[in-house]
Amino acid sequence: MSTGGEAPKRRVRAVNVLGAAAEFVRGENGITYVRSPVALGPYPAKITERLEHWAAQAPERTFLAARNACGEWERLRYGDALQKVRSVAQALIHRGLERPVAILSGNGIDHAVLALACMYAGVTYAPIAPLYSLASAELITLRFLLERLEPALVFARDASQFGRALALASESGAEVITSLDDLVCACVTRDVDRAHAGVGPETVAKILFTSGSTGRPKGVITTQRMLCSNQEMLRTVMAFLGEEPPVLCDWLPWNHVFGGSHNFGIVLYNGGTLYIDEGKPTADGFAATLRNLREIEHTAYFNVPRAYELLVPALRADADFARHFFRRVKILFYAAAGLNQRIWDDLQEVAVSACGEEILMVTGLGATESAAFALSTGIEGASAGRVGLPVPGVELKIACVGNKMEARLCGPNITPGFWADPDLTGASFDEEGFYKLGDALAPVDETDLLKGYRFDGRITEDFKLSTGTWVSVGPLREKFLIRCRGAARDVVFAAPDRAYVTALIFPEPGIGTEEIRPLVEEFTRRATGISTRIQRAIVLDDPPSMDAGEMTEKGTINQKAVLRNRAALVEELYAGSPRVIEIKL
Repeated sequence: MSTGGEAPKRRVRAVNVLGAAAEFVRGENGITYVRSPVALGPYPAKITERLEHWAAQAPERTFLAARNACGEWERLRYGDALQKVRSVAQALIHRGLERPVAILSGNGIDHAVLALACMYAGVTYAPIAPLYSLASAELITLRFLLERLEPALVFARDASQFGRALALASESGAEVITSLDDLVCACVTRDVDRAHAGVGPETVAKILFTSGSTGRPKGVITTQRMLCSNQEMLRTVMAFLGEEPPVLCDWLPWNHVFGGSHNFGIVLYNGGTLYIDEGKPTADGFAATLRNLREIEHTAYFNVPRAYELLVPALRADADFARHFFRRVKILFYAAAGLNQRIWDDLQEVAVSACGEEILMVTGLGATESAAFALSTGIEGASAGRVGLPVPGVELKIACVGNKMEARLCGPNITPGFWADPDLTGASFDEEGFYKLGDALAPVDETDLLKGYRFDGRITEDFKLSTGTWVSVGPLREKFLIRCRGAARDVVFAAPDRAYVTALIFPEPGIGTEEIRPLVEEFTRRATGISTRIQRAIVLDDPPSMDAGEMTEKGTINQKAVLRNRAALVEELYAGSPRVIEIKL
């Protein structure tokens, strides 16, 4: 019985997840080293060993499923998957490829077979964001990536949809294919076994291009050791993944580390089933996701915060759907951005109504360069803003940079560098070999470090005002967008060495200056100091440009690129003009 007016503690569904544990070592110059006392277990030399394992142990189990043109689930079983992968690997070996393979089209069974075949044969591949082929008027970024990658072979599933991109690839001298039919029919020889035997931990599995501060994507080298060690880290923290084959229904794109390495790898490593969700967490695309979630009983749900924001109203509106959604799910996991505490609380309210218990929420911090798992919360649960402690096998170094504490990482899951970019590689590691993540962390509780760390913004985005006061852009942006939800799509803050903070605001469609003005005024009135007070703003007429590097393929803003490209507007903010919103303090 509760006392003192406290709400009764609600039951949380039992799940086998590692508890918080860490060892802290103080170094010189304020540096702290943090590592887990739990040892990382053995892991295979290459991720394709897991495909061979499950093809032998569970050949009839569905590995991948995707809807066909008729809307029915087309399935690929583990036994068939290995056969197809070996055949395509033979076709690649026959071509004698010495340069990478590029995959332009999005998630799909053909994409998976070709990717696994490349890794089986020891051929590097690169999944390219489809938006670079489809949403770019000038194909500027795709042209840059093809020049950087120099692929020998380029694949896209839909010749008509990707016509312009394939023509560009052909001009560069690459072989272009739009179907795996001929490759799958290749007669397998001993060359395939010899090639697979030659693949080891240091072999480059793939190149993942991720947004860089210059607006040009950087190619993160991903080795077999990174993929395999990271999956063992995941299974050590989330031990339930090894207790029964996981079932995921997932839309996250495979050209990103969250979808392509983290989630795809969870399924393959643990012999699970991945239902490829053709939906997206957008107003138009989420209907397809809901259709799939109403059919599939998943065992864990991994997604970005925006998907949870769209999911909660649908669960609330349909009790049968809510009961179905929560029936088998062991954890709810989010990453890539912060989750609003209100959405978090609403989600647990729905869970209790549907199944009588809360579901453990897990989050963490990682990067493409860490393949992606690096820090995580544990069985104790989490709250908005927390990122947890380093997982087994990862060492975290906290180093002072300006007024922030930067997270740096070392472990078998850390990239050796960036594709064809030795300068960036050299600049990305410190003198002890730790990868500089660029994210700032702060303890959740200075008196109890086992409560872990919280995200404290991106160091490269922060700047100093002329007063010497630091502006922490990440937390300020998150608070602003929460306050202006429904009106502002994104915001960029300016400017270094100026007297006060100003903003360039990208509005939602149909929203103008007059709708946004009172929201900015209210936000500024609630500010706690000069570093969080927006004194002037401009509501922009045009959206961020992908070709100019202002928007990444993830749909996120590149702050530096916007400020560089729109320097005249920054000057206008501080000079004043009729379209500048000026907040009277």
